[in-house]
Amino acid sequence: MRNSFVFGTFAAALFALPLLVATPAHAGIAACGNIDVEANASCEVKAQGCDVSCTPVSVQAACAVTGEATCEGSCPKVPSVECTGSCEGSCAADCKVKPAEYDCTTNCKADASAKCDAQCNAAGNKAQCKASCQATFSANCETSCKGTAGSVDCDAVCKGRCEGSCKAQTNLECQVDCQSNLAAACEAKVKGGCEADCSDAGGALFCDGQYVDHNGALQDCIDALKKEVNITVTASGSSSGDCSGNTCTGQAEGSASANCAFSPRGATGGDLAGGFGLFAAIGAVFMRRRRQRKAA
Repeated sequence: MRNSFVFGTFAAALFALPLLVATPAHAGIAACGNIDVEANASCEVKAQGCDVSCTPVSVQAACAVTGEATCEGSCPKVPSVECTGSCEGSCAADCKVKPAEYDCTTNCKADASAKCDAQCNAAGNKAQCKASCQATFSANCETSCKGTAGSVDCDAVCKGRCEGSCKAQTNLECQVDCQSNLAAACEAKVKGGCEADCSDAGGALFCDGQYVDHNGALQDCIDALKKEVNITVTASGSSSGDCSGNTCTGQAEGSASANCAFSPRGATGGDLAGGFGLFAAIGAVFMRRRRQRKAA
C-alpha cells in the first residue's frame, strides 16, 4: 500500500513539470479565483499532508478577492476628480518617454504599495488590511486597463491607469472596513478548502505562501498560469517525497537529482528530457526495490 501511494504521489506530480513559461505578467486570473499572481511569484503544488500550510495568513489574499467583489456594490463608484487630474498629468509625462513600454495595469498597481502602507499602518490586522487594499487596487486596475495592452496612445493608457488607481483610492477605506467584517467567515471557509485540497490526490496550490482558491479546478488554474504568467511552479510531496534545491527525493524509495525548476516553453529537448528523466529514475528505483522485496 505504501509503495503504491509513493509511486502515485510522484506520478501525480508530473503534471506540474512544464509550468514555467515566458509570457507577459497577468493577474486576476479567473481560473485561479482571480487572485493576484505576479510574474515573479514562486508557486508550488503541495501534496498529501500540507494542511499545516493552511493558516489564516495563507488564505487572506483569496478572501480579499472575494470580499472586494462582495463590497464593491456598497462602496463609491466614482473616482475623485482631484486624484484623477493629478494622476493623468504625471502619467502623461512618464508615458510619453517610452509609450510602447508603459503598461497601464502595472503602473496602476504600482500606486498600491504606498497607499496600502499609509492606509494600513495603524490597522489592528495589518496583513489582512493590506490584502484587502491590494485586492481593491488589483480589481479596479484590471477593469479600467482592459483593452490598453500594447497601446502607444498615452491618453487612453493614462485614462485607464488613473481611473483604476483613483477609484481604488476613493474606495479604499470603505473596502477595507467592509472586507474586515467578512474576513473571519471567509477565512474559515477557504482554510477548510485548502485542507481538503491537501488531502486530495491533486494537492493544493500556493503562490508566495498564499493559497490559491481554484474552486476545485486545479488543472484549469495551472493551465491558465502556464499560459498567462511567467512563473516557476514546482511539485512536492509530504512524507513521501519533496523537491528542494536541485534534488527531488522519495523517502524510503530511493532518490534522484535534477533541476526542480523546469524550463520555459521553447526549451531544448534535453532540458525537458532531464525533468522527465528525474521521475523515470525514481520510478525505476521504486520498481527495482519492489522486485527485490518480492524475491525476498
